[in-house]
Amino acid sequence: MQLGLKGSTANALQAFKQRNDDARRKVQVLSEQPTSVDFQHYRSILKNQQVVDEMERQFKVFKPQTYDVGRQLKAIEAFGAHAVKSAEETKEVVDQELKNLEKTLRNIEEARPFEDLTVVRTACWTSPTSIC
Repeated sequence: MQLGLKGSTANALQAFKQRNDDARRKVQVLSEQPTSVDFQHYRSILKNQQVVDEMERQFKVFKPQTYDVGRQLKAIEAFGAHAVKSAEETKEVVDQELKNLEKTLRNIEEARPFEDLTVVRTACWTSPTSIC
């Protein structure tokens, strides 16, 4: 998907995508690692066997929770769509402002030089009721 974004917005989106890809890779690597614990090893090196027994009991009853992140992903996608729409609207406003500023600049550049203005011309220009 090409959004036509430039500058810091494109950089921020690219950085977010990179962090997302890195996190997905880390999750994949961690999910492939074994989750077994050698409690016998800890019993052999620790004096307090009750601590090891309690940890082994807790480990056996532990059930990892799974979460449906679909809602969060939809919210992120909606936020992204809103951000793109807002950026496009801002671009339109800025483009219009640039056109207005260019027009003003042209008017300034094309204006009569200050040296060419006389007192009479200035009075005629500023007062519509004077006779020029």
